[in-house]
Amino acid sequence: MPMTAVADRSLGPELARTEAIGADTDVLVIGLTSSEDGPVIVPEDLFGDVLTAELRGELLDQLGTVGAKGKAEELTRIPAPSGLAGVSSVLAVGLGSADKLDAEQIRRSAGVAARALSGTELVVTTLSGLDIGAAAEGFYLGAYTFTPFRSDKSAPKPDERPVARVELLVPEPGFGEEALLRAQLTAEAVATARDFVNTPPSHLFPAEFASRARELAEAAGLTVEVLDEKALEEGGYGGVLGVGKGSSRPPRLLRITYAGGPKQVALVGKGITFDTGGISIKPAQNMENMTSDMAGAAAVIATTLLAARLSLPITVTATVPMAENMPSATAQRPGDVLTQYGGVTVEVLNTDAEGRLILADAIVRASEDEPEYLIDVATLTGAQMVALGTRTPGVMGTDEFRDRVARISREVGENGWAMPLPAELRGDLNSKIADLANVAPHRWGGMLSAGLFLKEFVPENVQWAHLDVAGPAYNTGGPFGYIGKGGTGVPVRTLIAVLEDIAAE
Repeated sequence: MPMTAVADRSLGPELARTEAIGADTDVLVIGLTSSEDGPVIVPEDLFGDVLTAELRGELLDQLGTVGAKGKAEELTRIPAPSGLAGVSSVLAVGLGSADKLDAEQIRRSAGVAARALSGTELVVTTLSGLDIGAAAEGFYLGAYTFTPFRSDKSAPKPDERPVARVELLVPEPGFGEEALLRAQLTAEAVATARDFVNTPPSHLFPAEFASRARELAEAAGLTVEVLDEKALEEGGYGGVLGVGKGSSRPPRLLRITYAGGPKQVALVGKGITFDTGGISIKPAQNMENMTSDMAGAAAVIATTLLAARLSLPITVTATVPMAENMPSATAQRPGDVLTQYGGVTVEVLNTDAEGRLILADAIVRASEDEPEYLIDVATLTGAQMVALGTRTPGVMGTDEFRDRVARISREVGENGWAMPLPAELRGDLNSKIADLANVAPHRWGGMLSAGLFLKEFVPENVQWAHLDVAGPAYNTGGPFGYIGKGGTGVPVRTLIAVLEDIAAE
């Protein structure tokens, strides 16, 4: 069953393998690498019966005439030569230098091609001969759109709709079958996370978020538990309650479990469905982007569902605190002290440092399951973007696992970068009246201080990684590669690759 967070959103293009280019093909997408002697059609050693040497030469002549160089993500569209009977046109997408070509570049180039082919019914591509999984993910995610809140007045016109079907050319039956299936399931999970993030806070508040996630999880046969505000109070979840008490829409704690094997992995995701900053209110400019403050929650929910669909032989439990951070007569104040789940007291010096408060509750609860690994994901600090920019997640945690997660993140193209947790910053989180303060009294190393705060709640025997995706989870600029504007789905592909790596131990 395809995963989607919004029932009436169409999924990405239909993906299929094919051994031939059909007569009804609208566009053939080929890849070009750049070289000193001009562009080269790749792969060079496959599809010779379809793209003969004569046909390749004719294509290169035409492409050279219109200036194609093969530069990364360059697009060049030409009429199809007569040798491609029934094909309307050929789109050549640049892959850059052959010696630097990797799966991520194929993914990006496929995404750029997908966006350029809006309104196209059937596309066939030879990028599958380079990496069928990367090509499939790129086309699917590059074609992603989110339109449930558009009326007929602004709905996409036929020539603006995403490409309907992408056929990935293969040299023989069975070629790339498993890789394509994994790529499609992964892309659908990323789209699920994007859907959640792109749904406006008017329609995705804590109770509704939990309800939609429950529906998806139960449909997949997973175990689900949702704690409402009464259960949270009875259980002593002071962080979640403290953050959510300023909103008329009460908080929730969601738990989804996929029981696939004896090894236990805990995923925790920040689910602030909208963040005004609370009493420590944010500036009005760009506050609308805080609809993305639940991207960590979206990622861990989608990843847990994906782990089930891939039948990974491990147990994965997502613990997801959900709250709306609003200023009101009932909101927590700077200077308040709350008691986290498990008993640690925290002086709230800044109500806009709320994510770590709800994550602390969730981390302690997740740790009660005695997982071997724990990964938390959050759009946690603006300091992440100051330190690493908007496309590079910061990865903190126990040294060995932190480095492992960061390495895998880079391998899948999500660019995670290992960051330290300097011991000298820990003292800045001391409170004069409670066990901890939720922020340091200065702005230096803000991403690292947040990580040090969370570390206080992680058991010493657990291998832990904290991913700060404040910038990478939400693209406020123009489209690039397979990333459009809005929710990106980062770090779903990192998380599932880490889970697969753990399962392979």
